[in-house]
Amino acid sequence: MPEVWLIRHAETEWSKTMRHTGRTDIPMTGEGRASAADLRGRVAGRDWAAVWTSPLSRSSETCELSGLGNRAEIREDLTEWDYGEYEGVTTAEVHETRPEWYLWRDGVPGGETPAAVAARADRIVAELLSVDGDVAVFSHGHFLRMLAARWIELAPEDGGRLALSTGSVSVLGFERAVRVIWRWNG
Repeated sequence: MPEVWLIRHAETEWSKTMRHTGRTDIPMTGEGRASAADLRGRVAGRDWAAVWTSPLSRSSETCELSGLGNRAEIREDLTEWDYGEYEGVTTAEVHETRPEWYLWRDGVPGGETPAAVAARADRIVAELLSVDGDVAVFSHGHFLRMLAARWIELAPEDGGRLALSTGSVSVLGFERAVRVIWRWNG
């Protein structure tokens, strides 16, 4: 059965400091670039039917450094959550004025709601299901969490329960005809 490999971009200064990094095109750190290059051994040797990446440089450069950049197709829907007024802000800073705020339930002022991000993820899932073979998907932490939740038909807010590290690889697939998560945050 085909597999979908979810590959989160490697470290940036903002991911390192836990700042919401949505549409701002933050470059990777030196350590992030080294981590992305280390992915080469993990993704090499597979017969990829498709390689997709977010248009943001931290994802496309992770794809490039992993050795799959020459095959990559940009998918706008793979862009990270639009954090609106909370772009560049940490959750702890948001909680100073909104102590009960939870991204996966509340969305962000001036940005996307969980339902809007889920709709983008659902479009990607539909496209993934039409590909005959394995797909490598390079994207962002919160978007990939939403994509995994929607892959296994969970509610959008359930993506908040799937922690995902920078530079990680997760694998979605099938057990018989049921969509499953085979590996997470590896």
